Amino acid sequence: MIKPQTLKGFRDFLPQEARKRQYVIDILKKVFESYGFEPLETPALEYEEILLGKYGEEGDKLMYRFVDRGGRKVALRYDQTVPLARVVAQYQNELPMPFKRYQIQNVWRADNTQKGRFREFLQCDADIVGTDSPLADAETIMITAKSLEKLGFKNFKILINDRNIFSQLVKQDICEEKEIPVVIRAVDKLKKNGKEAVIKELFSKGLTQKRATTTLQCVVVMQETERLKEIFLLLQQYGLKNDKDFVFSPTLARGLDYYTGIIFEVEIEGYTAGSVCGGGRYDKLIGMFSKQDIPAVGFSFGFDRLIEAMDELNLFPTNILSSTTKVLVTVFNKNLLEKSISCSTSLRSAGVQTEIYLDENAKMEKQLKYADKKGIPYAIIIGPNEASKNMVTIRNMKTREQKKVSEEKIILTVNSS
Repeated sequence: MIKPQTLKGFRDFLPQEARKRQYVIDILKKVFESYGFEPLETPALEYEEILLGKYGEEGDKLMYRFVDRGGRKVALRYDQTVPLARVVAQYQNELPMPFKRYQIQNVWRADNTQKGRFREFLQCDADIVGTDSPLADAETIMITAKSLEKLGFKNFKILINDRNIFSQLVKQDICEEKEIPVVIRAVDKLKKNGKEAVIKELFSKGLTQKRATTTLQCVVVMQETERLKEIFLLLQQYGLKNDKDFVFSPTLARGLDYYTGIIFEVEIEGYTAGSVCGGGRYDKLIGMFSKQDIPAVGFSFGFDRLIEAMDELNLFPTNILSSTTKVLVTVFNKNLLEKSISCSTSLRSAGVQTEIYLDENAKMEKQLKYADKKGIPYAIIIGPNEASKNMVTIRNMKTREQKKVSEEKIILTVNSS
């Protein structure tokens, strides 16, 4: 016998969990589309060369790569930003610019599994391609905030920085240009590992102890760039408040190599597993697939962390755990099956989510237990007495109350509660 199990870091989602996920997806789609974003889907597999070298050394190590049966080197989608860059380069003459897209699909990373971190997970991205205006930067941040508000979060903060801050280390003769990626990846772990660990990592990468210490000290006291000041002013015009809704964070680094300008992450008060969203500007990435650089900015929600945070903060509606089916039409016996079919058909035609019990020989007790287990609010019973009078018995599965109504009043009774 084969043991039924999933791979480590991969999951099944049973109906109750799947309903919560769909609830979040529906809200995010509405927010994205309210700002003019359109959906995009890309393949799970890309040629290895498309993805490799875009995420940094750590990203390349975590990528699922293999040779397919045709001898091609391929890789599973690591994120949705690089595939977007490939799409824009491939179809740029067919896309309106600026191109505003959202994408909600799975990605794969051979990471160590832990709370809020899996090997297959859903990402929700929104990006603006084709403009380097600070308006685009501000809009991506605003959409992030609006999405969180619509999901019910009240206490969150958007941490914002500019990758160009790190280039000032070169101008101040603290670091060499080639050392900046090393500094960014080390500083990116500051909050998680602490100052000593960052200095130790910089030292291990070739900086002297003194230069490693000086580098971190300089980053901590960096000031906002002119670009950030402009974006912050736009965010305030949108209605966000500095130091409350968003804050300048000079040590925010985001480890991915392709960022070129503004970067940001979102932290939620009361949720300790880490950032639930991250993004930034990447004006050079699309140029790797095209003859010219095309500016772009966007963000991605860590979908599983969103779900976990909503669970911990009790933000899901109480009825989300109930079945989407509103009515179970029972089958009293074979002779009355036609009545049950007719009733269920009428309910569905009226827009009521309806099931008919799929065993005409099952005892009524078993059918009602089925409705109870699924969380179906109502059960309809049509026995000989009801059928002779063109009536039905409606049972409220929560209160156990029953009442007889005419067939014409079934829908009114079900929808009135």
